[in-house]
Amino acid sequence: MTPVDDRFQELRQLLQAYEQPGYTFDDTLEAPGTALSAYLRVAAFAPERAAAAVREIQDLLAVGLFSDEIAEDVELLPHIRPPRGVSVEDCLGVIQTHLESFLAAPPPPRSTVRPKIAWEWRKRFPALAHFLGAYFYQDSLMVEYSSHAEAVDDYLSGEPQEDVEKTAAEIGEFLTLNPSDEELDEAATTLGLYEPPPAGVSLRQWLMDVRDIIVHRYPHD
Repeated sequence: MTPVDDRFQELRQLLQAYEQPGYTFDDTLEAPGTALSAYLRVAAFAPERAAAAVREIQDLLAVGLFSDEIAEDVELLPHIRPPRGVSVEDCLGVIQTHLESFLAAPPPPRSTVRPKIAWEWRKRFPALAHFLGAYFYQDSLMVEYSSHAEAVDDYLSGEPQEDVEKTAAEIGEFLTLNPSDEELDEAATTLGLYEPPPAGVSLRQWLMDVRDIIVHRYPHD
């Protein structure tokens, strides 16, 4: 759970995007790199996130990266590796520049563009990632549940209706973004699915079945 007083909450999430590329800072003033490009695609769905990140970068740089005042907060941040001869502050300044350019003319969300890194998949499909990762992690059907149906029932009874309905909505978009079975398998694993679908059922069909179960449980007029 995120601490209530997390001073750099959005910046922490932004920097987490650098995990898959190995915490490597590959942004330049001319163009954002792999991680920042992914963050900006996600921020297009909620530009206020980028605005919060700018405020937090400004706060951090104003106080000083090595200030005792924010030492505990900074410790929570992923540590990106700047290029040789470049400071972390310089890197954050480049990120801020791209964020401000983004906020000056926020692009429309591109829902048909497939995420490029694991962080982006999880941010685009948070409800589905929770469903798959928390209920169908490796060996979950041996350790915790006796069947897929039992795991789904536990999910439906234990999670807020709003989150469950969001999962159903995300499944539809997720399937559209992954037209091939290979793409679907890879993306589902990225979201945390480590148990195969029920015997004789394809992953695509199983996800559609889960969506139908949710829709029938919470019908809308």
